[in-house]
Amino acid sequence: MTTTQSDSARLFRSLHTPAAPLGLANAWDVASARVVEAAGAPAIATTSAGVAWSLGSPDGDALSRDRALRLIARIAAAVAVPVTADIEGGYGEDAADVAETVTGVLAAGAVGVNIEDGARPPAELAARLAAARRSADRAGADLFLNARIDTFLFGLGDPDTRLKETLTRARLYVDAGADGIFVPGVTDAATITALVADISVPLNVMAGPGAPSVTELGALGVARVSLGSGVAQAAYAAARRAAQDLFGAGGYDSLGEGIAFPELNSLLSGTH
Repeated sequence: MTTTQSDSARLFRSLHTPAAPLGLANAWDVASARVVEAAGAPAIATTSAGVAWSLGSPDGDALSRDRALRLIARIAAAVAVPVTADIEGGYGEDAADVAETVTGVLAAGAVGVNIEDGARPPAELAARLAAARRSADRAGADLFLNARIDTFLFGLGDPDTRLKETLTRARLYVDAGADGIFVPGVTDAATITALVADISVPLNVMAGPGAPSVTELGALGVARVSLGSGVAQAAYAAARRAAQDLFGAGGYDSLGEGIAFPELNSLLSGTH
Protein backbone atom coordinates (compact mmCIF):
# COMPACT_ATOMS: atom_id res chain seq x y z
CA MET A 1 0.00 0.00 0.00
CA THR A 2 1.49 3.34 -1.01
CA THR A 3 1.84 6.28 1.36
CA THR A 4 -0.89 8.12 -0.55
CA GLN A 5 -3.30 5.21 -0.13
CA SER A 6 -2.44 4.92 3.55
CA ASP A 7 -3.07 8.62 4.09
CA SER A 8 -6.34 8.42 2.19
CA ALA A 9 -7.49 5.48 4.28
CA ARG A 10 -6.57 7.26 7.50
CA LEU A 11 -8.44 10.38 6.38
CA PHE A 12 -11.51 8.37 5.43
CA ARG A 13 -11.58 6.62 8.80
CA SER A 14 -11.31 9.96 10.62
CA LEU A 15 -14.39 11.32 8.84
CA HIS A 16 -16.71 8.97 10.76
CA THR A 17 -17.84 11.11 13.69
CA PRO A 18 -21.28 12.13 15.00
CA ALA A 19 -19.86 15.61 15.66
CA ALA A 20 -19.82 16.12 11.88
CA PRO A 21 -21.30 13.05 10.18
CA LEU A 22 -19.81 11.95 6.88
CA GLY A 23 -22.34 12.70 4.16
CA LEU A 24 -22.12 10.49 1.08
CA ALA A 25 -23.96 11.41 -2.12
CA ASN A 26 -23.32 8.07 -3.78
CA ALA A 27 -21.91 8.18 -7.31
CA TRP A 28 -22.13 5.62 -10.11
CA ASP A 29 -19.69 6.78 -12.79
CA VAL A 30 -16.77 9.16 -13.26
CA ALA A 31 -18.92 12.15 -14.16
CA SER A 32 -21.22 11.78 -11.14
CA ALA A 33 -18.20 11.29 -8.88
CA ARG A 34 -16.56 14.46 -10.20
CA VAL A 35 -19.80 16.43 -9.79
CA VAL A 36 -20.17 15.20 -6.20
CA GLU A 37 -16.53 15.94 -5.40
CA ALA A 38 -16.81 19.46 -6.86
CA ALA A 39 -19.83 20.08 -4.63
CA GLY A 40 -17.56 19.68 -1.61
CA ALA A 41 -17.62 15.96 -0.80
CA PRO A 42 -14.83 14.87 1.57
CA ALA A 43 -15.16 11.32 0.20
CA ILE A 44 -16.87 9.46 -2.62
CA ALA A 45 -19.01 6.37 -2.14
CA THR A 46 -20.33 4.32 -5.01
CA THR A 47 -23.87 2.98 -5.19
CA SER A 48 -23.87 -0.63 -6.35
CA ALA A 49 -27.35 -0.21 -7.80
CA GLY A 50 -26.35 2.89 -9.75
CA VAL A 51 -23.15 1.23 -10.97
CA ALA A 52 -25.08 -1.84 -12.12
CA TRP A 53 -27.73 0.25 -13.88
CA SER A 54 -25.12 2.36 -15.66
CA LEU A 55 -23.50 -0.82 -16.96
CA GLY A 56 -26.78 -2.36 -18.11
CA SER A 57 -27.40 -4.78 -15.23
CA PRO A 58 -30.04 -4.88 -12.48
CA ASP A 59 -29.02 -4.49 -8.86
CA GLY A 60 -28.73 -7.66 -6.81
CA ASP A 61 -25.50 -9.58 -7.50
CA ALA A 62 -26.04 -9.58 -11.28
CA LEU A 63 -23.03 -7.46 -12.23
CA SER A 64 -19.74 -9.28 -12.75
CA ARG A 65 -16.84 -8.54 -10.45
CA ASP A 66 -14.50 -7.49 -13.28
CA ARG A 67 -16.90 -4.89 -14.64
CA ALA A 68 -17.50 -3.47 -11.16
CA LEU A 69 -13.79 -3.28 -10.39
CA ARG A 70 -13.01 -1.50 -13.64
CA LEU A 71 -15.60 1.14 -12.81
CA ILE A 72 -14.30 1.56 -9.24
CA ALA A 73 -10.78 2.03 -10.60
CA ARG A 74 -11.92 4.71 -13.03
CA ILE A 75 -13.70 6.62 -10.27
CA ALA A 76 -10.78 6.34 -7.85
CA ALA A 77 -8.39 7.61 -10.51
CA ALA A 78 -10.62 10.59 -11.32
CA VAL A 79 -11.04 12.07 -7.82
CA ALA A 80 -8.66 13.36 -5.17
CA VAL A 81 -10.75 12.32 -2.15
CA PRO A 82 -11.03 8.84 -0.58
CA VAL A 83 -13.29 6.34 -2.32
CA THR A 84 -15.38 3.61 -0.70
CA ALA A 85 -17.01 1.00 -2.91
CA ASP A 86 -20.37 -0.71 -2.46
CA ILE A 87 -19.68 -4.30 -3.51
CA GLU A 88 -23.14 -5.76 -2.76
CA GLY A 89 -22.57 -9.18 -1.19
CA GLY A 90 -18.95 -9.26 -2.33
CA TYR A 91 -19.35 -10.29 -5.99
CA GLY A 92 -18.79 -13.96 -5.35
CA GLU A 93 -20.31 -17.26 -4.33
CA ASP A 94 -18.35 -17.66 -1.10
CA ALA A 95 -15.94 -16.03 1.32
CA ALA A 96 -12.91 -16.90 -0.82
CA ASP A 97 -14.47 -15.03 -3.73
CA VAL A 98 -15.10 -12.03 -1.49
CA ALA A 99 -11.45 -12.01 -0.46
CA GLU A 100 -10.50 -11.90 -4.14
CA THR A 101 -12.95 -9.05 -4.71
CA VAL A 102 -11.44 -7.03 -1.87
CA THR A 103 -7.95 -7.57 -3.27
CA GLY A 104 -9.26 -6.11 -6.53
CA VAL A 105 -10.97 -3.20 -4.79
CA LEU A 106 -7.73 -2.24 -3.05
CA ALA A 107 -5.82 -2.51 -6.33
CA ALA A 108 -8.45 -0.23 -7.87
CA GLY A 109 -7.60 2.46 -5.31
CA ALA A 110 -10.56 2.36 -2.94
CA VAL A 111 -10.02 2.52 0.82
CA GLY A 112 -13.38 1.17 2.00
CA VAL A 113 -16.13 -1.26 1.06
CA ASN A 114 -19.73 -1.96 1.92
CA ILE A 115 -20.78 -5.60 2.10
CA GLU A 116 -24.45 -6.47 2.70
CA ASP A 117 -26.19 -9.45 4.24
CA GLY A 118 -29.54 -9.26 2.44
CA ALA A 119 -31.30 -12.60 2.75
CA ARG A 120 -28.08 -14.46 3.55
CA PRO A 121 -27.70 -16.09 6.97
CA PRO A 122 -25.78 -13.73 9.28
CA ALA A 123 -23.05 -16.34 9.74
CA GLU A 124 -22.39 -16.24 6.01
CA LEU A 125 -21.85 -12.48 5.97
CA ALA A 126 -19.63 -12.82 9.04
CA ALA A 127 -17.47 -15.27 7.10
CA ARG A 128 -17.34 -12.88 4.15
CA LEU A 129 -16.35 -9.99 6.40
CA ALA A 130 -13.61 -12.05 8.03
CA ALA A 131 -12.29 -13.02 4.61
CA ALA A 132 -12.35 -9.38 3.50
CA ARG A 133 -10.42 -8.35 6.61
CA ARG A 134 -7.80 -11.06 6.06
CA SER A 135 -7.42 -9.97 2.45
CA ALA A 136 -6.83 -6.35 3.50
CA ASP A 137 -4.39 -7.42 6.21
CA ARG A 138 -2.39 -9.47 3.70
CA ALA A 139 -2.17 -6.38 1.49
CA GLY A 140 -1.12 -4.21 4.43
CA ALA A 141 -4.16 -2.05 3.77
CA ASP A 142 -6.17 0.02 6.22
CA LEU A 143 -9.53 -0.92 4.72
CA PHE A 144 -12.70 0.53 6.27
CA LEU A 145 -15.08 -2.42 6.26
CA ASN A 146 -18.73 -1.35 6.48
CA ALA A 147 -21.25 -4.14 7.13
CA ARG A 148 -24.79 -3.51 5.90
CA ILE A 149 -27.65 -5.08 7.84
CA ASP A 150 -30.85 -5.36 5.80
CA THR A 151 -33.33 -6.35 8.49
CA PHE A 152 -35.17 -3.01 8.41
CA LEU A 153 -34.66 -2.24 4.71
CA PHE A 154 -36.19 -5.54 3.62
CA GLY A 155 -38.51 -6.04 6.61
CA LEU A 156 -36.85 -9.30 7.60
CA GLY A 157 -38.16 -11.33 10.52
CA ASP A 158 -40.65 -10.43 13.23
CA PRO A 159 -41.11 -6.64 13.59
CA ASP A 160 -41.24 -7.05 17.38
CA THR A 161 -37.76 -8.58 17.49
CA ARG A 162 -36.22 -6.80 14.49
CA LEU A 163 -34.18 -4.38 16.57
CA LYS A 164 -32.83 -7.18 18.76
CA GLU A 165 -31.93 -9.20 15.65
CA THR A 166 -30.20 -6.19 14.12
CA LEU A 167 -28.09 -5.67 17.24
CA THR A 168 -27.22 -9.37 17.36
CA ARG A 169 -26.04 -9.21 13.77
CA ALA A 170 -24.11 -6.02 14.43
CA ARG A 171 -22.14 -7.63 17.26
CA LEU A 172 -21.43 -10.67 15.08
CA TYR A 173 -20.20 -8.52 12.21
CA VAL A 174 -18.01 -6.32 14.41
CA ASP A 175 -16.44 -9.45 15.88
CA ALA A 176 -15.77 -10.63 12.30
CA GLY A 177 -13.87 -7.43 11.51
CA ALA A 178 -16.38 -4.76 10.56
CA ASP A 179 -15.29 -1.17 11.21
CA GLY A 180 -18.77 0.28 10.74
CA ILE A 181 -22.39 -0.86 10.71
CA PHE A 182 -24.85 0.33 8.07
CA VAL A 183 -28.56 -0.03 8.85
CA PRO A 184 -30.59 1.34 5.93
CA GLY A 185 -34.34 1.66 6.33
CA VAL A 186 -34.10 3.39 9.73
CA THR A 187 -34.43 7.15 10.31
CA ASP A 188 -36.58 7.40 13.46
CA ALA A 189 -34.96 8.76 16.59
CA ALA A 190 -35.93 5.94 18.94
CA THR A 191 -34.47 3.16 16.80
CA ILE A 192 -31.33 5.11 15.96
CA THR A 193 -30.76 5.88 19.64
CA ALA A 194 -31.07 2.19 20.49
CA LEU A 195 -28.67 1.22 17.73
CA VAL A 196 -26.07 3.79 18.75
CA ALA A 197 -26.28 2.71 22.39
CA ASP A 198 -25.47 -0.91 21.59
CA ILE A 199 -23.16 -0.73 18.56
CA SER A 200 -19.50 -0.14 19.35
CA VAL A 201 -18.45 1.14 15.90
CA PRO A 202 -19.66 4.09 13.77
CA LEU A 203 -23.30 3.83 12.69
CA ASN A 204 -24.26 4.55 9.07
CA VAL A 205 -27.86 5.21 8.02
CA MET A 206 -29.46 5.93 4.65
CA ALA A 207 -31.40 9.17 4.26
CA GLY A 208 -33.86 10.62 1.80
CA PRO A 209 -36.86 12.94 1.64
CA GLY A 210 -38.51 13.24 5.06
CA ALA A 211 -35.52 11.99 7.02
CA PRO A 212 -33.88 14.13 9.71
CA SER A 213 -31.06 16.41 8.56
CA VAL A 214 -27.45 15.30 8.75
CA THR A 215 -26.96 17.53 11.80
CA GLU A 216 -30.00 16.03 13.52
CA LEU A 217 -28.82 12.50 12.78
CA GLY A 218 -25.40 13.38 14.18
CA ALA A 219 -27.01 14.60 17.37
CA LEU A 220 -28.53 11.12 17.71
CA GLY A 221 -25.07 9.55 17.34
CA VAL A 222 -25.01 8.71 13.62
CA ALA A 223 -21.52 9.00 12.12
CA ARG A 224 -22.24 8.45 8.42
CA VAL A 225 -25.23 9.36 6.24
CA SER A 226 -25.60 7.84 2.77
CA LEU A 227 -28.02 8.69 -0.02
CA GLY A 228 -27.69 5.20 -1.50
CA SER A 229 -29.13 4.87 -4.99
CA GLY A 230 -31.22 8.01 -4.47
CA VAL A 231 -28.99 10.34 -6.49
CA ALA A 232 -28.87 7.94 -9.43
CA GLN A 233 -32.65 7.51 -9.27
CA ALA A 234 -33.10 11.28 -9.30
CA ALA A 235 -30.76 11.59 -12.30
CA TYR A 236 -32.65 8.96 -14.25
CA ALA A 237 -35.92 10.65 -13.30
CA ALA A 238 -34.54 13.85 -14.85
CA ALA A 239 -33.80 11.94 -18.04
CA ARG A 240 -37.34 10.56 -18.05
CA ARG A 241 -38.87 14.00 -17.52
CA ALA A 242 -36.89 15.39 -20.44
CA ALA A 243 -37.97 12.51 -22.66
CA GLN A 244 -41.61 12.85 -21.63
CA ASP A 245 -41.50 16.57 -22.35
CA LEU A 246 -40.02 15.93 -25.77
CA PHE A 247 -42.27 13.05 -26.77
CA GLY A 248 -45.37 14.49 -25.11
CA ALA A 249 -45.95 18.20 -25.56
CA GLY A 250 -42.76 18.64 -27.57
CA GLY A 251 -41.23 20.89 -24.92
CA TYR A 252 -37.79 21.28 -23.39
CA ASP A 253 -38.33 23.20 -20.14
CA SER A 254 -37.11 20.32 -17.98
CA LEU A 255 -33.61 20.85 -19.37
CA GLY A 256 -33.41 24.24 -17.68
CA GLU A 257 -32.01 22.82 -14.44
CA GLY A 258 -29.08 21.08 -16.08
CA ILE A 259 -25.45 21.80 -15.21
CA ALA A 260 -24.00 24.23 -17.75
CA PHE A 261 -22.04 22.48 -20.49
CA PRO A 262 -18.73 24.34 -19.86
CA GLU A 263 -18.90 23.58 -16.13
CA LEU A 264 -19.59 19.87 -16.58
CA ASN A 265 -17.09 19.56 -19.39
CA SER A 266 -14.37 21.19 -17.29
CA LEU A 267 -14.90 18.69 -14.47
CA LEU A 268 -13.87 15.90 -16.83
CA SER A 269 -10.80 17.58 -18.28
CA GLY A 270 -7.73 15.56 -17.37
CA THR A 271 -9.69 12.34 -16.68
CA HIS A 272 -9.40 9.31 -18.92
